[in-house]
Formats: sequence, structure tokens, C-alpha cells
Amino acid sequence: MSNSSSGEMAESVARYWPETRAGDELTLLWGFLDFLRATAVNKVAGLSRAEAAGCPFPASPEMNALGVLRHLTAVERWWLTIVGGGSDRPDLWGDTGDHDYLFRLGRTGTPAELVAAYQEEWRISREALAGLTADDAVRRPGEDKTVRWVLTHLIQETARHVGHLDVLREFADGEVGE
Repeated sequence: MSNSSSGEMAESVARYWPETRAGDELTLLWGFLDFLRATAVNKVAGLSRAEAAGCPFPASPEMNALGVLRHLTAVERWWLTIVGGGSDRPDLWGDTGDHDYLFRLGRTGTPAELVAAYQEEWRISREALAGLTADDAVRRPGEDKTVRWVLTHLIQETARHVGHLDVLREFADGEVGE
């Protein structure tokens, strides 16, 4: 790990396996999503901005841990808050057709700031879906999906990117493990 100021580094968070005997489907789905969210944060925790912004893959020169967090934040906003909850909050993708837009970091955004934004989106997402059941239709007009579908989709999307974060963390400082 670098000697960078710890104020820019994200702190690790507690991570819990979902209840093995969850009383209902939504409890189980939220449990798996929360587990994966915490894993994503912990893959960035303790890294300096330089380490977390590193792009070690020649075939994917924009792929970096901070960009993955920005992507996960935008995906969460889109699927749970906008599609699932029908919110009119702004889409975090911006008005660009550039697939790598969220991975381009510029000079701002520390690991701690990007983790805080991701965690705030968790709160917003829960509020957006409050009171809905797994069988309920999403609230965005024109979408033919259920709450079950959007949560399951976000779980698979988050899991896929946690795999990327696992490899990016190993490249950044050699740390491996779940």
C-alpha cells in the first residue's frame, strides 16, 4: 500500500452472508446484494487513489477499480431507483454514447468519495423500492419487469464487477481473497 493520505482511502465495511433461512424472497435478494456491495467496497478499501485508478489490462485501458465503483453506482441508480422505483432522479450515465465514460476519472474523486456516493445510492435504492414486493411491476412506465427481475439483474451485474474488482485489487497491491 502507498503512503498516500488515509483521508482519500475508503474504509472497509462489515460484510455478512445472507440469512440461510430468509423468511421471504426480498430479504434473500437484498441480503445477497448487500453482501456483494460490501465486497465491492472492501476491494477498494485501503487503496490510494493512484492504486485504485490503475488500469492494468492492455486490452481494456480504461478498466480501473474507481471506474467500476462509478459504474456500479450508475447501474444501481438506473435499475433500482429509476426503473424499479420510477424515480425522476437523473441518470448517472450522462448524455454520452461513450461506453467507457464512467471509467474515465479525471483528477477528482478519491476512493473514499466514490465509496460514499455508492453507499448513498444504496439508501436511495432502498427508499425507491420500499413497500414493493418481488412480484410487483416496476414503476417506470413502459417497463415490463418485476421488482424480482431488477434486483436479480443488479445482483448478477454487481457479482460480475466484483470479479473485476478482485483482479484489479490483486494487480494494485497483491491482496487476494473474497
